This record gives sequence, structure tokens and C-alpha cells, in this order.
Amino acid sequence: MKIDNELEYSASYKSEDRPIITPLSLDTIYTMDCVQGMKSLPDNSIDVVVTSPPYDNIRIYNGYELNLHTVGEQIQRVLKDGGICAMVLQDQTKNFGKSLTTFRTIVDWCDSFGFKLFECVIYRKHGPEGAWWKNRFRIDHEYMPIFLKGERPQYFNKETLKIPSKHGGKIMTGSGSRRTDGKTNPLVTRPINPTKCRGSIWDYRDDYSIAIEGDIAECGGTIWDYLMAGDKNPLKRKHPAPFPDKIPTDFINCFCPEDGIVLDPFVGSGSTCVAAKKLGRKYIGFDISEEYVDIARKRLEQTQPPAPTLFE
Repeated sequence: MKIDNELEYSASYKSEDRPIITPLSLDTIYTMDCVQGMKSLPDNSIDVVVTSPPYDNIRIYNGYELNLHTVGEQIQRVLKDGGICAMVLQDQTKNFGKSLTTFRTIVDWCDSFGFKLFECVIYRKHGPEGAWWKNRFRIDHEYMPIFLKGERPQYFNKETLKIPSKHGGKIMTGSGSRRTDGKTNPLVTRPINPTKCRGSIWDYRDDYSIAIEGDIAECGGTIWDYLMAGDKNPLKRKHPAPFPDKIPTDFINCFCPEDGIVLDPFVGSGSTCVAAKKLGRKYIGFDISEEYVDIARKRLEQTQPPAPTLFE
């Protein structure tokens, strides 16, 4: 139950399994192990989780490690029915083979905790080649699996994910869609819909930030392209593996109701909490590193919530 700016302790979870931190305040980041922190949260209390765990020792996170299975168990418990968890993951390359951590985690969380894989979005990265680029393909993506608790998302608003459409407003003729029996439907002539649903490849560059004129826009696919992970923020770049603030911004806008609560169990540089504050959502975060928590808190101090509207 949400009470003002606090999350009330739920006795339905065995008390001996919970640390004595009750209630937890919203709009707060706690320096503590995320599993223990989430054990302090009530069942079915969180609307959206956006996070990136320290996976496969690809980066040095002050020596901290984690068990993704245990993390998934707690995330599933605290999410509301219809809530989602979006994670940013990639797999380590060792001896010319991938660790498969992303895929193992997806299967484990779905099989063990009853999550549905709503979608696996591809985060297309722009940056320098990695250490393997002479002997392998350049790694220019990360996976963003979206885990769904329950039958369907409780909230889903694609309007904020629109991008300019190449042929919006035109009248075009083309081949009909392919049927399951292998035959093709007749040619069709129709106006191109000015808006399309973003798919699983999300592509963000500077030119995607332009204003949409005349509502001629499309919603991108399942590859999401983000230009700057550090967002040109010196404070944020003190963390070894930040992700663009636009990632949590997009997920929160799409899946979190205006009165919803956002959780980041691996706060890092604070991008998820910063995005939640900018969008006027409540948030709560955990990180075991005092250094990273300090970075995130400083960023939040520099972040302003949205201005109130006339009728609020």
C-alpha cells in the first residue's frame, strides 16, 4: 500500500526474511544490497523497474557481484500485476564465445518466476570499437529484455515513442501482406499512417530529437538507437557503465502511469531515478556502492521535477 511518500511494510512476506527497514521512503536512494532492500518493499508495490545489473564482470563495479536469479525473484514479488521490468544486458566474450548470460537470465526468470518476455528490445550503441574488433564483429548493441508480470501491461502509452516518419502522409501502392499459406494478398493503395508503433530496435540520434511537425511521425521498431551513454555529463561519467537517460525516460513514459512508482535496484549513476523525477513519477533505488549512490544523489539534486500545470 502506498501512503503519502512511504511504502508500507507488508507482513505477508516472512518477517525473518526482511531487514528491519520499514517503512521505506519514496524519492530516496538507499546504500544497501538490492536484494535486502527489495525484501523491505511490499508485495505488488512497484509499477516499473528499469535497471542494468553488473553482468559478466565486463566492468569493474568496486568489486561487487550479484546473483541475478535472486534479484529476479524479488523483482517479480514487488512488481504490481501488469508491471514490467526492463533490463540492459550484454554478454561477455571469452575464448571467442559468448557467455549467454542474457539468454540464460531471460529463460530463468520466465521459467522460475512466471514472467512473460513482453519483448526483447535492441539498444543500438554508438561509440568506439571494443577490444575484440579486429577478430570479431564490432559489438554495437545491448539487449533490453522487457519482463511482464501478469497477463498484460497495466499501462501502455506509445505516443511518446514517436519518431519522424519517412513517408507519412503519402498515398502509396504496394504488395499485400504475406499469408500463412504462402500466398500474397492483392496490391493495396492507401495513405501511409502518420504514426507507427515503435518496434524492438530503438535508434536514438541527435536528428531523432527534432520536433514532429504536422503529426507526421512513426513509432520506431525493436532496435533503439542511443547516441551518448554518458549524456555529456561529467558527473555521470564517473560511473564505469552508464546508460543514456533516454532509455529509462522511454520505458517510464511507455509503461508507468503518472501516479506510478519506479524502482532501480542497481542505481549506478542514477539515470533511472533522474528520469523518473523529470517525469514526475515517484522512485526508489538501491546500490551497494556508497560512491555510486553519492553520484546519483548529486545528479538528483541538479534535476528539477516537471512544472505543475494550471489545474493541478
